Amino acid sequence: MVEALSYPFMQHALIAAVLISIVAGVIGSLAVVNRMVFLVGGIAHAAYGGIGLSIFFSVPMFLSTAAVTALASLVMAHYTLYRREHNDLLVGIIWAVGMASGIILVDLTPGYTADLMSYLFGSILAIERSDLWGMSALLLITLGVITLRYRAILAVSYDSEYARLLGINVRFYYSLILLLCGLSVVVAMKIVGLIMVIAMLTIPVYMAQKIAKSLLQMMLFSALFALISSLIGLWLAYMYSLSSGAAIILVATALMGVFELGRVLWHKR
Repeated sequence: MVEALSYPFMQHALIAAVLISIVAGVIGSLAVVNRMVFLVGGIAHAAYGGIGLSIFFSVPMFLSTAAVTALASLVMAHYTLYRREHNDLLVGIIWAVGMASGIILVDLTPGYTADLMSYLFGSILAIERSDLWGMSALLLITLGVITLRYRAILAVSYDSEYARLLGINVRFYYSLILLLCGLSVVVAMKIVGLIMVIAMLTIPVYMAQKIAKSLLQMMLFSALFALISSLIGLWLAYMYSLSSGAAIILVATALMGVFELGRVLWHKR
């Protein structure tokens, strides 16, 4: 693995793994606490429409995908905050329309024959320097917003009614959290893929919430578990020519199994 780091694509993949781990820890925790995982799944699939726009209009992938996920996030936030009984219906519609639009736009692009599987399942070979700049920018924006508005986000995440009594604009922060979740999809898209991004945002959080005593601790532990999974997954993907996204998710799942076994044995002591 050490000699592999001499290759630019592995250097890019390693940096991307660190960025994605931070995103998984921070945004994954918010998604789980606010019960937005299913909504983020719809946003992830709708992001395929942004890929189609990028290919058809020859615009930067991060720009078009970020725009589509932001739009999908805001639409979902508007319609689901007070009508959560319709969440599954809305997610299904946005999911289907986003993917169908992306597929049609790719079909209509003259002479485009590239394999789109890397966007669905991730590929370490797909990470480029320009992608890292885009991922870093989105990550800095996300961390900046959460740092500046942490107390309000914390209040809305755990008790929206109490937050409303404190004068906090719950609708705004609910929309903001879902928007940040949507942007996290863009960050994770190329290395774990749109199909598996939900697992990356939830499996580390599942372990972290068992031992964390605060939202901040949950974010930190989740990021650590995500980083371990990403590094081992990347190594396996490189050594055995596997899909990076699938390898990372299976490593995370195995880590979760070991974690659960360790908890059981610990409580039996």
